[in-house]
Amino acid sequence: MTEEQALIHRRLWWHSRRGMLELDVLLVPYTESVYPRLNEDDQRIYRRLIDNEDQDLWNWFLEKSKPEDPEMAYMVRKILDRVQPD
Repeated sequence: MTEEQALIHRRLWWHSRRGMLELDVLLVPYTESVYPRLNEDDQRIYRRLIDNEDQDLWNWFLEKSKPEDPEMAYMVRKILDRVQPD
């Protein structure tokens, strides 16, 4: 990991801390262990995902609603699949 990538990852880690325990439990471990292994497109999608409002994220992760953006729906599913294996 380059110095620039490490800086981006640290910023992303802090941005993944939402102050809402339920979201923190999903997003922080994902940022720590999965994000570095994602391809560039998925990393970009994840960065876009965490720019959403907490309430939207919460509803998406509870599957009360789905993101209209297909990329957001894809990343939400990817994160949920990690914690809800078959």
